[in-house]
Amino acid sequence: MFYSIMSGRSVHSVLVGLVCLALASAICCSSVGSSNNIMCLESERHALLQFKQGLVDESNALASWKSEKDCCKWRGIACNNQTGHVITLDLSYSYDANLDSTELRGEISHSLLELPYLNYLDLSYNDFGGMIIPKFIGSVSQLKELKLADANFSGPVPPQLGNLSNLHTLDLSRNTFVSFENIEWLSHLSSLRYLNMSHLDLFEAVNWPQSLSKLTSLTELRLSWCNLPDVNLRSLSFINSSTSLQLLDLSRNSLNSSIFYWIANVSSNFVHIDLSSNQLEGGIPKGFQNLYSLELLYLGANKLSENIEDSVKTLSCAENTLDTLDLGFNQFWGSLPDFTRFSNLRELILLRNQLNGSVPESVGQLSSLEHLYLSWNSFTGVITESHFLNLSRLQALLLSSNCFSINLSSDWNPPFQLTYLHMSFHKLGPAIPKWILRQTNLRVLFLSNASLSGSLPNKFWDLFSGLDYLDLSMNQIHGKLPNLSSTSLGHVNLSSNLFSGALPTFSPMLIRLYLSNNSFSGPLSSLCAMQAPNLEYLDLSKNLLSGELPNCWMQFQELEMLNLGKNKLSGKIPSSLGNLQGIAILRLHDNNFSGELPSLENCTRLLMVDLGNNNLSGKIPPWIGQNLTNLVILGLRSNEFNGIIPFSLCSLAAIHVLDLSHNNISGGLPHCFNNITSLANDTTASDFIVELVWKGIEIEFGENLDSMRSIDISSNYLIGEIPPSIASMTELISLNLSTNKLTGKLPEDFGNMKMLESLDLSRNRISGKIPTSFASLNFLSVLDLSHNNLSGRIPSGTQLQGFNASQYMGNLGLCGPPLTQSCPGDGTVQDDGIARGTEIHNKEQVDDGLISLGFFISALLGFVTGFWIVCFSLLLKTSWRYAYFRFLDNAKDWIYVKSKAKVRRTLQR
Repeated sequence: MFYSIMSGRSVHSVLVGLVCLALASAICCSSVGSSNNIMCLESERHALLQFKQGLVDESNALASWKSEKDCCKWRGIACNNQTGHVITLDLSYSYDANLDSTELRGEISHSLLELPYLNYLDLSYNDFGGMIIPKFIGSVSQLKELKLADANFSGPVPPQLGNLSNLHTLDLSRNTFVSFENIEWLSHLSSLRYLNMSHLDLFEAVNWPQSLSKLTSLTELRLSWCNLPDVNLRSLSFINSSTSLQLLDLSRNSLNSSIFYWIANVSSNFVHIDLSSNQLEGGIPKGFQNLYSLELLYLGANKLSENIEDSVKTLSCAENTLDTLDLGFNQFWGSLPDFTRFSNLRELILLRNQLNGSVPESVGQLSSLEHLYLSWNSFTGVITESHFLNLSRLQALLLSSNCFSINLSSDWNPPFQLTYLHMSFHKLGPAIPKWILRQTNLRVLFLSNASLSGSLPNKFWDLFSGLDYLDLSMNQIHGKLPNLSSTSLGHVNLSSNLFSGALPTFSPMLIRLYLSNNSFSGPLSSLCAMQAPNLEYLDLSKNLLSGELPNCWMQFQELEMLNLGKNKLSGKIPSSLGNLQGIAILRLHDNNFSGELPSLENCTRLLMVDLGNNNLSGKIPPWIGQNLTNLVILGLRSNEFNGIIPFSLCSLAAIHVLDLSHNNISGGLPHCFNNITSLANDTTASDFIVELVWKGIEIEFGENLDSMRSIDISSNYLIGEIPPSIASMTELISLNLSTNKLTGKLPEDFGNMKMLESLDLSRNRISGKIPTSFASLNFLSVLDLSHNNLSGRIPSGTQLQGFNASQYMGNLGLCGPPLTQSCPGDGTVQDDGIARGTEIHNKEQVDDGLISLGFFISALLGFVTGFWIVCFSLLLKTSWRYAYFRFLDNAKDWIYVKSKAKVRRTLQR
């Protein structure tokens, strides 16, 4: 009975429990279902719309912010599924060519403070117009990730960012105009694991090592291109050790070798270290022997100088982990050690050092190797197939510019398929080796100056249809080029060969094309059919191209360099060139262009304009100086320009070379040359190659153009005086004002131009004395002052007396060495007005003058008396007269015989 009652109660309890469980499940399911439908809070939706009002959205990237009510479904927004709070705002810009999208612009609204649970904010790659990073971001307290990279911020970084104690990711990189006075606030971000401030100026942040050392949770630190101050890190004994840091990028700064000390103390768990492009000297320090986890080490482009074998021994701790070793562009010396113990080595970069000896065949045992860079060293010996025996994974091979010979069978079948091959400056020809033709995966092929000749194989372009970079320059390859529009070629260099025929159509992906110094002929009409919108460099100079320039330059809006010099092109220069707003180098020299110069005033990025040796006419336009203020080289020589030199040319503050010679320019020299600051200060020029008439000879200037400062306005019709302001151009190297109609005196301060090496003022009408300051021109190696109206003594100076007398001839009043040994009046008062000797000495000189006059009078009287005594004797005494004339006849015959013998000897020679 009891049992049955209990059983009934149990059943009832069970039933009640089941009902409760069912209700709970229903409630739970209901809550889960509703969680999926939770919408963002109205207050946060309103805050986001306020934030959007401050933005300029030209491409309507935030269209969903209008059409969709639930802000959790807006583009770039993520919410918490449980609460509906906005936790993510990601509006980073990503270029999409298909959508023609543009960056967001505008301002960042304070309404972000009304998103209290926001933990992810990314506004990278937009354009905020140089505004300062808002201080209030430091009050968005829940932020864990803050990314503001490359968003055009400027000014100081607010130290309020140090209040973000939950932050584990901070990326402020590539905001070029952002500055730091102090980065001590970083040390408060105790949770920070990722920090990227690359391309920011940290020069004033001298406390950067101390501040960063306190970030004990940091695993990744990127500070490349930061202009980091050169702090003596050996003295920082108080640096805290962090066992977390694994990736360190301090590349492209000016750090010295004391950075090694900081690295050795800050962490022992480094996996990735990049110190390339700094000022490191010596060798790899012993502290690296403790980096047992090291996989990637980049030390390229420094001043490291050590036996390569010693450096490799220092890294022996990482034999089982080292993946990449980059020691390129240093001064390591010695022969290559055995790398086979680095069994996982994937990249070995040793290019441009001072390594010598033969390359060991053991390199061929590095079965994991994918990149082998040995170019620009002094390796000797022979490269054979044994060097590549087990390199089945090899993708990139750089062997150019060494002293070894390459002995690879043309029928060799390599174990690899390369994507990158650089074997320039080695004798591979006359034909391209067959083993290279088997590398059908090549994307980059450099065979410049490889002794190749003949024509390219018929299937060359089909075999290498995937090529992006092709360089076959400086060979003897001939033939015509086929239609290449179906290739993927982006960079082509076939210059200095024997190619001929018409220009082909190239790939629409073309970026750089160099075909100079060949024999291409015909018109340029194929350019208009090219449809290469990304074309940046086009060099067709030194060919046989003819006809007029096409008028389709509007389609090449990315063009930065156009060189069509030294062809047979004619007609007017098309106005469409003025639409190339990004062009920096324009060279149309040595052609037959005529007419006036079209307007290039919108091409404000121009650094070089070379239109010399054409038939261009009209006046030099003032907009050259008004709009092209970045010009470094302006060459208009040998044309038919007329009128005066516009004063606006004095606004060309960066000019290094100004050549207006051989035109019909008249008027006077501008008095504002002192405004050209590059001629008064030591500034650097861009990287150009240009031909200049230097010391009377046309010379090609390249890398040394930085130090070149030249003005040439010779062979025109300039009048007036040389302005005194010209002496302020103290960095000027060459000045040529010859063959004009300049008058007046030379500026007294001419000697201030102490850097002058070449000066030609010949064939003018300059008068007066040569200023004594000329004696200060110690570097002068070319001087021509001939054919003027100069007078007085040539100033004494080692340089001035060392020139040939012809450099001073044609100045009737000029005297002194090297023109004459003395000047009129020497011994009394010199032309410089300085009295010589004492009063007694002067008196002696006067007395000597009187004695000389008496001597000449006495000599003349004696000659007349003696002459008539002889004559009277011959008249009075017949036998004397006959004897005298016989003597004259014999003397005449003797002189005739001697003269005839001398002529015969001369002819025999």
